[in-house]
Amino acid sequence: MEKLLEEFSLGLFVWQTLLFIGLLLLLKKYAWGPILSAVNEREEGIKNALSAADNAKKEMENLQADNQKLLKEARAEREAMLKEARELKNKMIDDAKVEAKDQANKLVAQAQAAIETEKKAAIADLKAQVADLSISIAEKVLGEELSNKGKQEKLVESMLDDTSLN
Repeated sequence: MEKLLEEFSLGLFVWQTLLFIGLLLLLKKYAWGPILSAVNEREEGIKNALSAADNAKKEMENLQADNQKLLKEARAEREAMLKEARELKNKMIDDAKVEAKDQANKLVAQAQAAIETEKKAAIADLKAQVADLSISIAEKVLGEELSNKGKQEKLVESMLDDTSLN
């Protein structure tokens, strides 16, 4: 260190100091300004990116809330549609049952009417057969009664007696 002090030159020191100060001024003007502005720009970019990320996060939360709301609405609408479909199905089944019961009642009424008609026809036929049979029996009985002359006279008198009474 002594050697440095012995060889110290004031002129060289002044020139070095002036050059150093000049270099500092040049650096300040051409290097530090752009470097600081680049750092400031980067800092602003980072702030903007963080702000955009926060905004995106808030927007994502809002979208998720909207999605949840839409899902709830869709579920409620689906439930309403299912309920309506069940009610419609039950109504259709009930209507079909009522219609089937009405058709069955009509068929029963038609069958009863057909049975009644057949019954009346059978009774009329039976009456006709009984009448025919009665006439046939009466013919045979009268035929025997009328074959004998005494019996004929007796029958005629009894009939005349019956008619005069009425």
